[in-house]
Amino acid sequence: MSKVKTGIVMMNLGGPATLDEVEPFLLQLFADREIIQLPFQKWLGPFIARRRTPRVRGLYANIGGGSPILAHTRAQGRGMVERLDRLSPETAPHQFYVAFRYAKPKSDEALRAMHADGVERAVAFTQYPQFSCSTTGSSLNELWRAAGRTGLRDAFRWSIIDRWPVHPGFVEAMADTAREGLKEFDPEERDRAVLLFSAHSLPLDVIDRGDAYPQEVGATVQRVVERLGVVNPYVLAYQSDVGPVRWLGPSTEQVIRRLGARGEKRVLVVPIAFTSDHIETLSELDREYGEVAHTVGITQYKRAPALNDRPLFLDALADIAREHLASGEVFSTQYPMRCAGCTNAQCRNVLNPAARASRRARGERIKSATG
Repeated sequence: MSKVKTGIVMMNLGGPATLDEVEPFLLQLFADREIIQLPFQKWLGPFIARRRTPRVRGLYANIGGGSPILAHTRAQGRGMVERLDRLSPETAPHQFYVAFRYAKPKSDEALRAMHADGVERAVAFTQYPQFSCSTTGSSLNELWRAAGRTGLRDAFRWSIIDRWPVHPGFVEAMADTAREGLKEFDPEERDRAVLLFSAHSLPLDVIDRGDAYPQEVGATVQRVVERLGVVNPYVLAYQSDVGPVRWLGPSTEQVIRRLGARGEKRVLVVPIAFTSDHIETLSELDREYGEVAHTVGITQYKRAPALNDRPLFLDALADIAREHLASGEVFSTQYPMRCAGCTNAQCRNVLNPAARASRRARGERIKSATG
C-alpha cells in the first residue's frame, strides 16, 4: 500500500466490546469531569460505576454481549475513505483511524498507527454531528493529551471537523431513515404518527455554561423535518441521563409516557444524535422504552433505523471530509467561541494547526495544546 497522505481520526465515546469491559468502561466514564461532574467524584464516581455494572452487563448481554459501535465505525470509515479517494485525489490516499474515549482503540493507539503509516496531515473528525464540550470538546482534549503521552506532539499537522449538524448529506441520510421508519405504519394512519426525535442528554451544568449542543440538535431536527416534507407532529427529547445531577430534558421516557397518557397510539422514534446502533438504540430505545410505550397504551411504537453503513451516510461522511480538506480551514467558524462560562484552559486548542487561522475565525488565535 502506498504511503498514507491524509489520516482521518474518527472520534467517539466508544463502548465495551465484551462483558468484562463494562466495569472498566463505566469507571472511566464516571471519573471524567469533562463528561460529568459529580459531588465527591473521587468516591461517588466509582460507587455509581460499580453499582450500575451488573445491570449494564445484563443489557449488553441482551444485545449480543458487547457494543457493536466499533464494527459500525470501521465500516463507516472504510466507506468514507473509499469515496474520499475518488472525490479528493489530491489529498489521497486517505486512511481512517478510530479513537474512542473509554474503549479500545483509544487516541494513543490511533496516533501510533498514523505515525507507523507515515501520515503527516491529520484531520480530527468528530463522529458527534452536534458539538458539545462534553463530547467533541473532551475527545479533542484527550487527543492532544495522547499526543503528549506518545511523544507525537510534532508528528502531524492538524485540522478539525468539529461539527456538522446541518450538512445536507447528513440531513438527507437522517430523513431517509425517518422515511423508512414511517413505512412501518399503515398508509392511512402514517400521517398521524408522532415523530419523537431522541438525542443523548447532557448534565444541565454543561448546558448552563453555554454549551452549543441543544441549539445544534434542534437545528438538525428542523432541517430533517423540512427535508421530510411531512405533516406529522414532532417533538425533541433526551435520553440516557444517569447519576445524581440534573440533566437536559424533557426525557424521552417521560415524553413517551405523556404521549400515551393523552391518547397517542403511534410513535416513531428517530435517534437524531447517534450515527450507529449501540446500547442506547438497541437496548434503551428498542427494549426499555418499547416496553414503556406498550404499558401506556401506544400500540404502534417503531424506531427509525440507525445510520450505520447506509450508503447515503457514507456519502455524507466523505463529502464532509472533502469539503473540509478543500476549504483549507483549520476548524469551523464557531469552534473558537468558548462557552460564556468556560473554565477549562485546554478548551478550543489545536495542536500543530495545518494552516493559519482565517479571518472567518473572528480574529481568535489558534492556541497550541497543553498537557
